[in-house]
Amino acid sequence: MQIDILEPRRDLLGECPLWDARSQSLYWIDGRAQRVRRHTPATGASAEWHAPQHIGSIALCESGRLLLALEHDFWLLDPDSGAIVPMDAGVTHAADRMRLNDGRTDRAGRFVVGSMTLGRAEPEGALYQLTAGGAVKTLDTGIAVANATCFSPDGRWLYFADSHTHQIRRYPYDTATGAAGASEVLVDTQALGSVPDGATVDAEGHLWVALVQAGQLARFTPEGRLERTIQLPVTYVSCPCFGGPALDVIYLTSISNSGNLLRSDHPDAGAVFAIHGVGVRGLEESRFADLPPRI
Repeated sequence: MQIDILEPRRDLLGECPLWDARSQSLYWIDGRAQRVRRHTPATGASAEWHAPQHIGSIALCESGRLLLALEHDFWLLDPDSGAIVPMDAGVTHAADRMRLNDGRTDRAGRFVVGSMTLGRAEPEGALYQLTAGGAVKTLDTGIAVANATCFSPDGRWLYFADSHTHQIRRYPYDTATGAAGASEVLVDTQALGSVPDGATVDAEGHLWVALVQAGQLARFTPEGRLERTIQLPVTYVSCPCFGGPALDVIYLTSISNSGNLLRSDHPDAGAVFAIHGVGVRGLEESRFADLPPRI
């Protein structure tokens, strides 16, 4: 196994890496700096775009655009023109000092995203589902810090963590209707010395979770058994995804200064890491089924 640094830029709050198989590029965000970033490993080309608010997460779209979950509403970014325009869709938070956070697209093209409270561990957040037409449905409530959102390969399970609880939960999920059933605890990460942060699944259905306080990436079986951990050179790793032409590289974002509790002076803090040789492949990222751009 080999761990490399993708490129020289460092993020304050790196999150939500997504491999775009169409362009063979990696997108990710620096949420605190309000930037969406892209890097194409084959050419070394990089680009970035500045959003009008803090970015919680992003999604690839069928149209070629990117969906942006900002503080309380959803926007669309056209990477070709650089235009960032609001959708007619958003959420109303239950209290002040809250924002949208981690999210992922389901296998049918809906975007599932959770919210979080800022500066306090109070369960005032929710888990939402956004359709292509802009309809927003609440799937669950009582959440302090939404993270680890991803789906099993067949789409029948929604994985999700409220980081404050240390618990990764799974919901039975109906891909046809978007309905989510009652959740159950799959993994408790407290014994691993960290809350769970971002997550993804591989083609074998195993769950890869960033242990943000331990500098590790953990792989769990579909039944919740710890299968392995990978130690990274920095402590605050935040979210993984699979990428590369064969979807066999894990890209992992990290944090240098979250603006809250997580801060590191390590020279590689905030880097995006590329982990080669893990021996498994990922899945092509599901795309948000957005409507065609208006002419």
